[in-house]
Amino acid sequence: MDFKDFNFNPGLLEGLLAMGFKNATPIQQQAIPLISAKKDLIACAQTGTGKTGAFLLPIMNMLTENHDRHNTTLILTPTRELAQQIDLQVEALSYFTNISSLTVFGGGDGIAYEQQKRSMREGVDIIIATPGRLIAHLSSGVLKMDKLQYLVLDEADRMLDMGFYEDIMKIVGYLPKNRQTVMFSATMPPKIRTLAAKLLNEPESISLAISKPAEGINQQIYFVFDEQKVPLLTEILKSATYKRIIVFAGRKEKVKELGKVFKKLGLKAAAFHSDLEQKEREAIMLDFKNSKLNVIIGTDVLSRGIDVTGIDLVINFDAPQDPEDYIHRIGRTARAETTGTAITLVNNKDRRKLANIEKLIERQIDRMQVPEHLGEAPSADAVPERTSYPKKKKFFKKKPMKL
Repeated sequence: MDFKDFNFNPGLLEGLLAMGFKNATPIQQQAIPLISAKKDLIACAQTGTGKTGAFLLPIMNMLTENHDRHNTTLILTPTRELAQQIDLQVEALSYFTNISSLTVFGGGDGIAYEQQKRSMREGVDIIIATPGRLIAHLSSGVLKMDKLQYLVLDEADRMLDMGFYEDIMKIVGYLPKNRQTVMFSATMPPKIRTLAAKLLNEPESISLAISKPAEGINQQIYFVFDEQKVPLLTEILKSATYKRIIVFAGRKEKVKELGKVFKKLGLKAAAFHSDLEQKEREAIMLDFKNSKLNVIIGTDVLSRGIDVTGIDLVINFDAPQDPEDYIHRIGRTARAETTGTAITLVNNKDRRKLANIEKLIERQIDRMQVPEHLGEAPSADAVPERTSYPKKKKFFKKKPMKL
């Protein structure tokens, strides 16, 4: 379906064409007409399907028809990185319109905070925010959202996973009840449906390709001992040329450690973690986008907070705890109908995690052979280790004492 078929504002359509977008993705084809019709919506779509455009385009088009639109649109996101990426898309799409936007998140200096306050007082069309900092502005009275018309919760499942439920409900308390609410989520657990029931009014529902990796991803598994992981990665990176690589680790400490390891290997690598200042994190992301860095290492927060095209290799140094996180991690590659490779290193303790991942995606991931010179590797046919639980104590009713 061509974007021209949606009858968008000429300036918005020109911005789309300038960015090289001509045809709408499936989620955009279904969501745009519903949002344009002022319907509340709950949509489930995996990463990389064009969901950001699915809510931005109809809302921005409606804003072009509204003369009194300051502080009328709020987009809530779980991370500052995602907020910044959405803002970049707004900036690009609105190039031929006069739509304005502002990102609101913590971690900046006093100057940034004052700039946010000034923009809010003057009025801005679209506010893209993480919950914590937004509450500070609402509580202080600097930000008034009594005229809000459109509320978007992006990656709602991730926000709940990060403990933002109370913050979301507090923010909603500052908003008018007569509004259009749109919720996008990569997964649809019961807690998301419960939240939707509280926030949305007779919503339409869309569900596309739930928890299925893109077809263009070449998924591979290596069964290894922990001490074989770094030598194996060294071997893999030497055997092929990858322009952009993301490595996911389970803990922040491991992220830092791997950053040093990859630098010693002569790779242009950087560790991306919460101990860095916001300016440092932004600089790393910019260098990665501009190909000044080949490798970026992070935890699962990075899997939802990065939108860089041309990532041709994703490495799971540690298997993710949640099978859904596997989908988000490897979804960083093979975006927009391209191809890519996803390699997961599985030790004996992580075999149960692998079994859960394969159950979720309904297929067995290709098993790869560890090079012989790296030593004997665990058997691919070994039975997953069972999680051990402490034995429950048995409680007996005391017999009444004989007097």
